[in-house]
Amino acid sequence: MTVVFTKETHAGEARAAMVPEMVAKLKALGAVIEVESGIGIACGHLDDDYTKAGATVRADRAAMIQSADILAQVRKPSPADVALMREGAVCIALLDPFQSRDFIQTLAQRGVTAISMELVPRSTRAQKMDVLSSQASLAGYAAVITAAPQTGKIFPMMMTPAGTIKPVKVFIIGAGVAGLQAIATAKRLGAKVEAFDTRPVVEEQVKSLGAKFVKIDVGETGQTEGGYAKALTDEQLKLQREGMTRVCAESDIVITAAQVFGRRAPILLTSEMLDAMKPGSVVVDLAVETGGNVEGVVADQVTDRKGVKIVGTANLPGTVPVHASQMFASNITALLAEFWDKESKAFKLNLDDDILKSCVVTHGGRIVNEKLAAT
Repeated sequence: MTVVFTKETHAGEARAAMVPEMVAKLKALGAVIEVESGIGIACGHLDDDYTKAGATVRADRAAMIQSADILAQVRKPSPADVALMREGAVCIALLDPFQSRDFIQTLAQRGVTAISMELVPRSTRAQKMDVLSSQASLAGYAAVITAAPQTGKIFPMMMTPAGTIKPVKVFIIGAGVAGLQAIATAKRLGAKVEAFDTRPVVEEQVKSLGAKFVKIDVGETGQTEGGYAKALTDEQLKLQREGMTRVCAESDIVITAAQVFGRRAPILLTSEMLDAMKPGSVVVDLAVETGGNVEGVVADQVTDRKGVKIVGTANLPGTVPVHASQMFASNITALLAEFWDKESKAFKLNLDDDILKSCVVTHGGRIVNEKLAAT
């Protein structure tokens, strides 16, 4: 069975779905691995590195896709790539299924079996395949590093002959995987960190990282079975914003990392809240690719609002492509290995399996994911 990894066509995407280290592991399963020439340049890998690991490097992208049993990418393939895929082929990528309904329907019509890596369940068994968590962890780190040069301040408290420098105050909204990594990174740099999340269950995790958990009473909240925050009502969002305004006004850096899976990110920082912040403050919006948590944020731009810088860098994991590619490739390899039949040397689909039942979105000419089919 031939597994093909092609270069990304999404503008500015520096990650790769495969790295040489993981090629060897897939070869050990009996897979035939092909990679497009230049796939690893942006993340530190030459074509020779892939060749030495056992992959075949090819320059003819169209021919590769046409012959692929499995096509794996970071981002969803372009319409031109989909048109080249043969019936029965498997496509594995971040497919953004809830925001790309027409694209998913096209995959179904082509007879492609599509696996959306966003839909890998958050279970113990699937943890090693969880692309969202691995990439979110890097995004949390990158958010703090991105904010640092924008603030014009150093993070730690420092005693000097010229006086005492107070530590930077960092407020993180949303204590999921990205938020927790942002907390850990800011603390390592010496900042004073506070965090808020609608899920009371994460308070212990926030405190374990050395941050203060900000309590705002918005009524009954919780999380989904997959560990994601549930959407708040308009009244709850109003109460939340009122409670956060005071903390934002005292913070040097605010990082928003609140997302509701499959839906537009909620607006957490309104214009009024931004007006309450002091000039020189920095806001980093981790949810900009799903609409943004900050009113007025612009993707891939730093906006100055009355002296407050709003950073809208999209694809923060892509700013650290070496490790982002390493982790993404590891997740893909784990998925393939989990369902690889060593005797037939082929990827076996068992749609009754909990993991595949969750992340396979099209198969046999139709949309098979229950949640997606119901929308």
